[in-house]
Amino acid sequence: MNKEKIEFCMKRATFSKKILSVLQYYIQRINVRKNIMREGNISMTPDRIGQEGRFDSFANGEILLNKKKNHLPAMGWNSWNAFGSGNTEKLTVAMADKFIELGLKDLGYKYIVLDDGCYKNVRIDGKLSNEEVKFPNGFSYLSNYIHSLGLKFGMYNDIGTNLCAGAEVGTCGHEDEDAKSYIEWGVDFLKVDNCYYLWDNATFSNAENARYTFAPNIKSARIGEQEYNCADIGTADNIRITGERASLEGGHVTGLGTFDGTGPDASPVGPRSSELEIDFEAEADGEISVSVLYASAKKEGQGEWLQVAVGREMFFDDFLHETPSDNSFVWSSEIKVRVKKGKNTLRLMNHRRQENTLNSYARLLKELNKAKPDHNIIYSACEWGKTHPQNWAYKVCDSWRVLNDITFRVGADGDPGHGAWVEDYTTSVTTQYNKTVIMDEFAGLGKGWNDPDMMMIGMNGLNMTQNRTHMTMWCMMNSPLMLGLDLRRVNRGDDIYNIITNKDVISLNQDSLGIQAKRVFCSLAKQSPDKEYIRDIDRVDILCKPLSEKRFALSFINVGLSDKYEKYCISISDLKKFLGDKIFEGNSYNVKDVWAGESSENTTGIFEVCGLKACDNVTLIVTPEE
Repeated sequence: MNKEKIEFCMKRATFSKKILSVLQYYIQRINVRKNIMREGNISMTPDRIGQEGRFDSFANGEILLNKKKNHLPAMGWNSWNAFGSGNTEKLTVAMADKFIELGLKDLGYKYIVLDDGCYKNVRIDGKLSNEEVKFPNGFSYLSNYIHSLGLKFGMYNDIGTNLCAGAEVGTCGHEDEDAKSYIEWGVDFLKVDNCYYLWDNATFSNAENARYTFAPNIKSARIGEQEYNCADIGTADNIRITGERASLEGGHVTGLGTFDGTGPDASPVGPRSSELEIDFEAEADGEISVSVLYASAKKEGQGEWLQVAVGREMFFDDFLHETPSDNSFVWSSEIKVRVKKGKNTLRLMNHRRQENTLNSYARLLKELNKAKPDHNIIYSACEWGKTHPQNWAYKVCDSWRVLNDITFRVGADGDPGHGAWVEDYTTSVTTQYNKTVIMDEFAGLGKGWNDPDMMMIGMNGLNMTQNRTHMTMWCMMNSPLMLGLDLRRVNRGDDIYNIITNKDVISLNQDSLGIQAKRVFCSLAKQSPDKEYIRDIDRVDILCKPLSEKRFALSFINVGLSDKYEKYCISISDLKKFLGDKIFEGNSYNVKDVWAGESSENTTGIFEVCGLKACDNVTLIVTPEE
């Protein structure tokens, strides 16, 4: 979360004194400029990147570092929504015991994950260590206890220098030591955040780090003896801006970089980056010189780092010299590039926002592999969708957060915290759902899972209908099922218990095919319900999820806050238009309502629901019969 959003939440909500003090602490951390160099072992420039980690390789489907594949979405409990930084060994043991008491382990919930607030504020002899008041017996003790119950143990860190709550123990520069510690402690799950990140203007980092993530503004480029002016964009067919991030302003191109995806403003589908491309002719194979007329800065949209490629071959990837001002254009030094006879395309760009982040997450995985080559740690990237991890995270991670936190109003011991069905920023069920529901193309057993954050079921602010639909959404979207409530508030047979233990709903999330549901109908979609990013919640969605044994699930969801009285229907032929041979036809269909627990026969191949209460859903498992 950034300073503006925290202040917005402080104005809009009522908080306990404890939560207010936490938020005020965050503001203080943002306002105080920190020295991010620790012990002289962190370089002020990002690592060089091999071709396998570059933007041009994101879509090739190839994993890195032997990342394990074919994991179904993780199921478990994470401490943050329930306790924030106030989690303790005693509370964690109580949650693990409740897993057994409630029978959650038998339903697939198995990971008990410690979030922020468990380490000492500084490293001891370069290593992570337990906060001795909250975790007096150490992490090995807690890990052993959790494993003795047949459960799995998870922990938290950050690719930056500090954790989000401020502790100066981020894994950046300490990947080797931390990997060894996690293996020693028997860690089965790692959630890794993105605060205080050196090479992006991330949460709590210096805003001037935009110098790494954007190219300078560019007015012209000289290729050999020929000059190409950006003022010609739109009239000449040999010079253009790709994507949606950059724009032509006052005769120069600005914004050559990648959108910040932390908030809900931009669609996750489609190009999130921009490049300046120039087509030119070469008389022969060989080497020529390129230079650009540029102005650099250290602010969102205008940086100092330029990447220069011809086709897919990179020739320059570094800072240009700082210019006197952000509007002082100077010619760069000449950059030698290789060309082939005939048509070539020069690409001027900066994809470092995504490439650096991939590289940082990869470094920790590399060290984990070194420490224990056969480890099976589930690796969860929590970088809030900032760098559009749906494009690259499958290469090294098992899941990736798609947005900032689902709630900033976390609980404490005795305080359940607060969730919301709808809010302006990311802090609601529907904001997270609106983005994730159209991201099915990025998920799968061979890739990993879109993560709209821990569930808020059982927190204040959501009624039981909303809790039930929240559970449905996350299961249909193959999202990790991380409970975020204080489980001591749950008893067998109560409403919350019946939601989080519904076997039929859980089976959708854990189905062996591992296919995220596709939105096949949206009452507000103009043309493509599976691709259109729609934030207005006054609508009804229909999701379809192929399942094993030729079955499929349908979920009719009233996303809005008012009852709907219309009839909504979808046919087998409609479903096949979106999902093709993943949908099987039958002479008739057995239809089970997963929340009502009732079964019926359908002989028409048309499935309909007449009216939906506000925020409610009807979810069906359909089995074709011969």
